[in-house]
Amino acid sequence: MISFNKEQIYIVTGASSGLGEATAILLNKLGATVVAIGRNMERLEGMKTKCRYPENMFLEQKDLTEDIDGLPRYVKELKEKYGKFSGMAYCAGIGGLCPHKSLSYDFVENVFKINYYAPMLMTKGVTDKRNNIGRGTSLVYLSSIDAKLSSKGQSAYSGSKAALSASIKTISKEVAPNGIRLNCVLPSMISTPMTNYVLSKDMCLDKMDHNNKDVYPFGWGEPNDVANMVVYLLSAEAKYISGQNYIIDSGGVL
Repeated sequence: MISFNKEQIYIVTGASSGLGEATAILLNKLGATVVAIGRNMERLEGMKTKCRYPENMFLEQKDLTEDIDGLPRYVKELKEKYGKFSGMAYCAGIGGLCPHKSLSYDFVENVFKINYYAPMLMTKGVTDKRNNIGRGTSLVYLSSIDAKLSSKGQSAYSGSKAALSASIKTISKEVAPNGIRLNCVLPSMISTPMTNYVLSKDMCLDKMDHNNKDVYPFGWGEPNDVANMVVYLLSAEAKYISGQNYIIDSGGVL
């Protein structure tokens, strides 16, 4: 059975909603101490009320895109405040549905800032030996099934997630001698505020139909379907797994 203790401290980004919230709550439920980062303090506080051990859930309001180059320094500041980290779940991200004919540099940059640049620099901070516990440290990133697909209107988003998946696989080899593991999880359609927002704006594609049993034999996933995998990869139960990209797609997308 997967379990943690309160001396194991994990950063969870994007913890104010969706997959990040589910991951933070599950880690806390299993005994870990969580430093939950999000842009909206009200939603972070709402997440904390759902925790089994609220005394082990610490909230940090932060826009990770404000000073991306300064993120390693930010991680160091968090370490000095809370202690050395056992790992990180990078769950922050944004969608990016835009036809290529309408694409602009600003749009692409905005998508890459949170989906790629920020996790790269957060990783630099967490994998710094001064900021982590050393052997046993584990980092997990939410990529996307779109890193493997060719969906219309998703060129910027797919590119950012494919870049993340490829870079994490490379970095995993660089940090392996220090006993640090890095893995990505690639979900397909999960019922979160972000995907529901896309639907509400009539931006849905054929593959986003809840009832398409050819694409989603088990229907859309729920946040805990992804959080369970993230937490497993963070845990000692996955101590032999690194540099992998795990697809969670209801068995039908790929």
